[in-house]
Amino acid sequence: MRTLQVIKGDATSPQAKGPKIIAHVCNDIGGWGKGFVVAVSKRWPEPERAFREWHRNRATNDFGLGAVQLVQVRPDTWVANMVGQRGIRTGSKGPPVRYEAIERCLAALAGHAEELEASVHMPRIGCGLAGGKWERIEPIIEETLLKQDIATTVYDFD
Repeated sequence: MRTLQVIKGDATSPQAKGPKIIAHVCNDIGGWGKGFVVAVSKRWPEPERAFREWHRNRATNDFGLGAVQLVQVRPDTWVANMVGQRGIRTGSKGPPVRYEAIERCLAALAGHAEELEASVHMPRIGCGLAGGKWERIEPIIEETLLKQDIATTVYDFD
């Protein structure tokens, strides 16, 4: 089994050769504009545009908790919009993070990464605005990506 690499840096600028997937968690209400997505949108307009269209047409597609949308932004780079957050605010049902949805997303992402022979790069998904705990997310990454021998790097922004 591979080990998770954790480095300082910007997840929108992956430090690897070959095909790369940048993974991040989105909400299920179509909101885009705070957190890591701001950095994604500064670098590429396509992931936001695709996410908004995906949400807008959700009656006719797979948009929802646990779904993944891959958006190619360069010949060797994709952004994975992963729906792993219910709403955007902490309320009576706790923080918006949905660990089961993130697990489904990462399991699907593993298949995409194998197909593309890509490494996976991400911030500490689910732990920012989604309110999740890294000690719950890291074992999910181990089970879904690392056990599938997918090189995975987490970036802690300086």
